[in-house]
Amino acid sequence: MDNRDMGRMRKRKRLKRSVRRILTAGVLLIIALLIFNNIMTKDQPVTSGVTEEEKKEKTQAGEEKAPVEPVIETIKISAAGDFTLGTDESFTYAGSFPDEASKNGLPYFVEKLDHIFEEDDLTTVNLETTLTNATEKAIKKFRFKGDPSYAQILELGGIEAVNLANNHTMDYLQQGYDDTIATLEKQKIGYFGYEHHYVTTIKGVKIGALGYEGWEDTPETRAIVDANIKRLREQGVQIVLIHFHWGIERSYVPTESQQSLARYAIDSGADLILGHHPHVLQGIEEYKGKFIVYSLGNFMFGGNRNPADKDTYVFQQTFHLKDGKLTDQKEIKVVPFSISSVTSRNNYQPLLLEGAEAERVKNKIIDASNQVNGSDWLQYETE
Repeated sequence: MDNRDMGRMRKRKRLKRSVRRILTAGVLLIIALLIFNNIMTKDQPVTSGVTEEEKKEKTQAGEEKAPVEPVIETIKISAAGDFTLGTDESFTYAGSFPDEASKNGLPYFVEKLDHIFEEDDLTTVNLETTLTNATEKAIKKFRFKGDPSYAQILELGGIEAVNLANNHTMDYLQQGYDDTIATLEKQKIGYFGYEHHYVTTIKGVKIGALGYEGWEDTPETRAIVDANIKRLREQGVQIVLIHFHWGIERSYVPTESQQSLARYAIDSGADLILGHHPHVLQGIEEYKGKFIVYSLGNFMFGGNRNPADKDTYVFQQTFHLKDGKLTDQKEIKVVPFSISSVTSRNNYQPLLLEGAEAERVKNKIIDASNQVNGSDWLQYETE
């Protein structure tokens, strides 16, 4: 091999080494770039190519297509006046309450109610008697009591709870009072009044009832009413009913004391005021969007064999709730009754009135309302 061939071989070797160096440098550069890119992008979020604005628009569009409907509930509450399931023991005449019970049986007393209390959600009345076998009596003109079995009449009629705060609850002293409560509990009838509060849950809504003797609008009475309403609210009660036993017997117009105490109770948070004691009906008032029923009169009244005025009524209010909260929607119904299904005497069988008689009693309630604060409540009545 001559010198020229040797030179060419050395030149090719140098060229190969240069190429290898260049290739190696290129590979190292590529690796370095890949590492750098990975470092710069490892904290960046991976997206689907949809912008935040597009996501928001899609969410809003979905909400518009499937709106959440509010949950609407209605609760119908009925109230009636004095239930004297029994009589004074001196009333031994034929046709007395115990006599009718003995002759006709207990279902007799509710046969003419037309199921009115069975078709609502809650019924409260004033129980103006004792249900006891006690014999020791209070010293007063009339002392009412009935056989404990008469509590079944309340259940037969569809009545869930009774007010005990009245002037006949203690007619047979403490024993009669205790026996009455025990009898009601045995029959599973709720009760309230004085220190007792009634709370029930209907359709997921808590309803509470309070009862008082409201003879005078005093600071002491106001303080008790206010404190008890607050206590019920703290328990989650959403509808508060108050029964007041008050007023003047046989007076169709409520006293100033009745009116001021009722309005105070509403100012303190009551939702409906229900009155009794006068033994005759009084008017209805709307006050700050709530209703005051000043006197419902007698209803199933064993304390008088033949009252001159047998007119009475059932007051019904349907409360509307939206998503579990009480609304301002008002819906009421006034249902005229007679305390007796015969006109010649009191047979203790309340009768649902119809036609001209129902209209007469309705107009009587309107007239009585106009003597207080008008009858604007008629606009909320439903058929």
